[in-house]
Amino acid sequence: MLAHVLQLVGGWIAPLVIFLVKRNSRFVSFPALQALLLQGLYFFFVMILMGAFFAVAFAGIAFHQPAALHGSLPPGFIVLFPVMWLGMMGWWVFMLVVAIVYGIKAGRGEWAEYPVLGRLARRILRIGPGGRISGVICSSVSVCLPLLYTDLFAPRHQALD
Repeated sequence: MLAHVLQLVGGWIAPLVIFLVKRNSRFVSFPALQALLLQGLYFFFVMILMGAFFAVAFAGIAFHQPAALHGSLPPGFIVLFPVMWLGMMGWWVFMLVVAIVYGIKAGRGEWAEYPVLGRLARRILRIGPGGRISGVICSSVSVCLPLLYTDLFAPRHQALD
């Protein structure tokens, strides 16, 4: 529970510390790893936004010569900056909702998992539903990656009772 909530103020450091300190407890390390993977996804999202922002800003400065003469900002900078800000604030609201919802579920003792990252965290920790130890052991990257792809993207069939 603490890893979900502390990711709001501690970023990726709080889930990493909890994951490393409580590595032997599957119930604590699972939500910590999920929060850590979500922070990694956030980092990737921010890097893409920043790359696009700088590319547009530098291209605008390089190709918009009249703006440089009058001291005004390039149009790409004026358009992309609010879009980038809204994207980052939207992601923060998403993280706030995820932290509250999954923090409450973890506090109740539920093994709640994020939609895609939860399966990846289960695969990394080699645990099944409900915290059971999974029988899959990856001996090498060439064995583990196809199993990971199959686990993440294969259609799930439910047995009919």
